[in-house]
Amino acid sequence: RKLFFDTHALVCLLEENGFTTQQSEVIVSALVKIINSNLDVIYEDMVTKVQQEIALQQVMSHIAGVKKDMIILEKSEFSALRAENEKIQLELQQIKKQVMDEITKVRADNKLHLNLEKSRVKELVSSENFTPNFIFNSVLLSQHAQQDRALTQTDRKIDTEVADLKTMLESHKLDNIKYLAGSVFTCLTVALGFYRLWM
Repeated sequence: RKLFFDTHALVCLLEENGFTTQQSEVIVSALVKIINSNLDVIYEDMVTKVQQEIALQQVMSHIAGVKKDMIILEKSEFSALRAENEKIQLELQQIKKQVMDEITKVRADNKLHLNLEKSRVKELVSSENFTPNFIFNSVLLSQHAQQDRALTQTDRKIDTEVADLKTMLESHKLDNIKYLAGSVFTCLTVALGFYRLWM
């Protein structure tokens, strides 16, 4: 074991300050023993370079395993999210088709009702043998007003349904993004924990 000071120079220094040669040698010998015992205690707590490299390789293998698990988890989560999005899109398409069918049905019903009312007014006028314009016009205006109200209600209902669908889709997207971000941050936290544990 190497000593990083000159023991002979220390002996000479002690002799110059009034110690005998034997006393100086005993002091230097005791000092060397103390230094060696302290170094032994320090070396017990220290690791060798080989041990450090082995520990580093173990940490790197753990990190590689965590990365592999993260990739597998990420792929499975992405596939689950993709399947959920496809399911939501199919549901939205079905709802859109139902709404369009409902619109077509309401329009057909309104047209049929309007035609029936027109024919009824014509029959009424022909049966009474007079054609007062104000009665005919008032009936037509009331029918147009009813049709406009029905179309307005239908448009409002459609707008409400579309807005609800958009809100639901945005909510699902936000939940998916939150879940994905939580998964990534959890994996990063685990990786950093392993890294700090072994460093």
